[in-house]
Amino acid sequence: MLTIILNIVLPPVSLVLNKIARKDITISIILTFLFFIPGIIHAFYMTSKP
Repeated sequence: MLTIILNIVLPPVSLVLNKIARKDITISIILTFLFFIPGIIHAFYMTSKP
């Protein structure tokens, strides 16, 4: 539940807490700052991968 809330509010933070690779965190930060919705979509995609 916390991951879903963080994916919506602060997408890069949710990736850091899930220990996703640094490259993907950088992409999420760029997407979030430039276009907020793609940052959210990228965070949901990365946290849903097994």
